[in-house]
Amino acid sequence: MAMSTIPPHATLAERFHLARRDPELAVLEGLHALKHGYRFGAELLEVVVRDLAAVSALAERVAPDVLPVLRHAQSVGDVDFAALAPVTHATGVIALARRLLVDAARSFAAAGTGAIVLLERPTQPANIGAAVRVAAAAGAAGLFTLGGEDPWRPAALRGGAGLQYALPVARIEVLPPTDRPLVALDPEGDPLGAVPLPPRCVLVFGSERAGISGSLLARAAARVRIPMRAGVSSLNLATAVAVVLYALEGTAAR
Repeated sequence: MAMSTIPPHATLAERFHLARRDPELAVLEGLHALKHGYRFGAELLEVVVRDLAAVSALAERVAPDVLPVLRHAQSVGDVDFAALAPVTHATGVIALARRLLVDAARSFAAAGTGAIVLLERPTQPANIGAAVRVAAAAGAAGLFTLGGEDPWRPAALRGGAGLQYALPVARIEVLPPTDRPLVALDPEGDPLGAVPLPPRCVLVFGSERAGISGSLLARAAARVRIPMRAGVSSLNLATAVAVVLYALEGTAAR
């Protein structure tokens, strides 16, 4: 099993710990992450379970399509399994897979009406993962982080339940050239629903603390805000992504 930065004779625990910092690998913690990775074409390199009978019984109920993968999993004891991650996942399964290689320029240039989600300088991997999960469910054309955290970090993969494999997801340093209109989520913008959102847009969300940079705001074709009850100042990043994506989907359906 060749892996980019992992020595061929590394122990099981060493492989999993080194993979957490490897830019070509993904650590899938939990049955749901394994399930989504498998369903959306992840190249699985190694699957380890703590209790094969228990994991197989759970998969039989919630993800029977994963059972063929589990039949080839390596089963280890509690101590060895606990050494594979800082926090042991309750479902007792963990896997290594190759990340998807994403061509950001091609994703931004692609045809179709789906929106791309752009998170500028996000700081919380769990928020990024939850946003990936929403973007996958809503049929977004991709999710990219501009600076900030890597959406393939293990914590983001946990938050996204492995749905990074369901759509183009990557960290980028600059916004590729694109003819897609930018729509910025801005507290000073028009109320969501008051103006039509263009199809095939880039939905821009700022960092949890600083918001959207002036340079991106200046490029925005539209600015919208989510109407909220007086005294409520903000929403969780992933919640905001969900609200806007489904509002856009509702507009397209009309």
